[in-house]
Amino acid sequence: MAEPFKGLSWDDFRLIKAVADARGLPAAAAQMGVNHSTVFRRLNQIEETLGGPLFERHRTGYALTPSGEELFALAARLDEEITSAGRKLAGREPTPAGELRVTIPDSIMMNLLVPVLGGFRRRYPEVRLDFVLSATSLNLSKRDADVAIRATDHPPENLVGRKIATINWALYGRAQDFPNPEAVTFEELAARNWIGLGENFAHVQAAKFLHENIAPERIVLRINSVLGLAEAIEEGIGIGHIPCMSGDARPLLVRLGPIEPTFSADLWLLTHPDLRHAPRVRAFLDYVGAEVTRMRRFIEGGSRLPAAEAAATAGGGEDGASATAVSPASA
Repeated sequence: MAEPFKGLSWDDFRLIKAVADARGLPAAAAQMGVNHSTVFRRLNQIEETLGGPLFERHRTGYALTPSGEELFALAARLDEEITSAGRKLAGREPTPAGELRVTIPDSIMMNLLVPVLGGFRRRYPEVRLDFVLSATSLNLSKRDADVAIRATDHPPENLVGRKIATINWALYGRAQDFPNPEAVTFEELAARNWIGLGENFAHVQAAKFLHENIAPERIVLRINSVLGLAEAIEEGIGIGHIPCMSGDARPLLVRLGPIEPTFSADLWLLTHPDLRHAPRVRAFLDYVGAEVTRMRRFIEGGSRLPAAEAAATAGGGEDGASATAVSPASA
């Protein structure tokens, strides 16, 4: 296999890896941006060149042969080395320019990022932004994204960044349904219709509270979007816990209780170590970090406190508090 092996290109290794990862041709073709017949034809050519099959064709999909496993392992190593080289070269850009891919949850995007993007674009017109609205993890090591904005108390150890705020949560309802929200008891609230997050948010404290404290028949809607949850509360479908920055941004909503400290999560700006000095990444982290830090009181729920809580916290000096800057590995 040694002589034919020399004739393989990187695209051939990419194809072998794509078929192995997808265990079939249609998904591999979609991943590579080509059609099914192209992958089928090219795979046959590669196997003819090598003099043997790389995959066993089963009804359930494509399985690697021993020869295929050897080439797949090499393809995976090549992919990692090429990706790593790309990250390092990206870090040597002379000025902020090019495409910047950012992954961010929808509610943080709408409540925090949209208001500051105009200023960023005016300052850095050569940077093209591509936002992926998602709360799930993307692989920054594979360049699925350049920057991740996440609400988490445990940022991934392979990323670097800094905490810029704490996202606090509270219970909200429609203002017209609660003319005197401070007088409402939990027993009265428990009898109301509630809205909660979907199963993919089961790890979130607000979702755990709903499961443990509210009767199932009172939970009339679940939704896998914090932004959608806030909009459903605003529509009057039910009451629910949402980040204070989502509730306080909506004049039609009223806070039905104090901030729930156990629901809080840190807000992080994160990137891969190889990208942290890339001008476009550095510019985005610095600009967004500074702008969001100025909104820290709003993010943390200090702009609309119920009267009882406001009295309890009066004179606390929160306005003068400095922004927290910590990181798993400082950016």
